Parts: sequence; C-alpha cells; structure tokens
Amino acid sequence: MSFQPALQAPAATPISQPLARAPHPLRPIMKLLSYIKQWKSAARETIARASIAAQFLSLIHITDAYICSTTLVQGPSMLPTLNYSGDVVLIEHLSHRLGKLEPGDIVVVRSPVDPKKIVAKRIVGMEGDRVTYLTEPSYSESSRTVLVPKGHVWIQGDNVYASADSRYFGAVPYGLIQGRAFLRVSISFYLVTIFSLGFCF
Repeated sequence: MSFQPALQAPAATPISQPLARAPHPLRPIMKLLSYIKQWKSAARETIARASIAAQFLSLIHITDAYICSTTLVQGPSMLPTLNYSGDVVLIEHLSHRLGKLEPGDIVVVRSPVDPKKIVAKRIVGMEGDRVTYLTEPSYSESSRTVLVPKGHVWIQGDNVYASADSRYFGAVPYGLIQGRAFLRVSISFYLVTIFSLGFCF
C-alpha cells in the first residue's frame, strides 16, 4: 500500500497595500488661485453695486441742487399763503438761473443778515422797479419809495406785521436766491415719499 504525500495549499500571496498618493506640488498654488478668482469676482460685483449707488446719489444731488428740491417753510411771515406750523413746498432751481423770475413769485433766499438761514418771501419788485412800502404797517401814511438797484430784487413776507424782509435789510442780491416755490405739498405725502426713498436704500 503506497501513501501519497499530503498536498499542501500554496502559500497565500500577501495583498499589497496601495501606496499613499503624494500631494501634487502645485495644489496649494491652485487653491490660492481659486480663492483669488472668487475674491476678484466678489470685488467686481461690489464695485459694480457701488458704481450704481454712486450714480444714483449723484443724480439725487444734481436734481436737488439744480432742478428741484423740497423745503419746510415755518413761521408767520408768509401767512396766510403758507401755514405758521409749517408747509412743505417744492422748489425749482431753474427760473432764477434763466432770469425768469417776476414780481409775485415766492422765492427761497439765503438771508443777507444770517447766511446760515434760508427764508421764503415774495418778490415785490425787480431791478429798476420803484417799490413803495409801509415803514410802519400800522400806519398807512408812513410809506417810503425805493428804486431796486441792478442785480437785486425786493422781497417781502405776505404778513407784513411779522416779517423781516427788504424793508429792514434792503434789496437782496440776485445771487442769494436759491429757487422758486411752485407747489405746496401735504405733510403726509412728504413723509410717505421720504419713507419710500429711505426704504429703497
């Protein structure tokens, strides 16, 4: 009886572990370039928005300074035309620059006695006009006639009993006129408009 030697299973081949991949030498640079690209994109968007905002604010400034603006008129000097408690009026800034003002227009003027103060008065006389006014409103016989000099206007408040105007500081240089009032606006409309503009910002 013959015996065959027992077969031995072949030795298992060890499974080799995958080698760890070394980081690409340019990876940090590529990552940095990606960040720079994102930053440039965000910067361009910010600059574009800032440019639009600047253009809008410039338009508002130009409109307010050279075309039309609003102002709150308070005090008794323009009663009964304007309320004592205050009226918001629209002011246009073209007529006085084009020489289109005339007697009867209500204008806003930088006070010749206090440059920080803006007053609203009515034009009574233009340059070359002779204006007769009461030196004492309570006495109809206390009148005086003046000739409005060149480049000046004569302004007075509608309420002659409570108005500091040309009767006290003389004719006003044309250059002190800031604009002509052409429309009275209700306070509620004014507040709604301001709120709406503020909300848009």
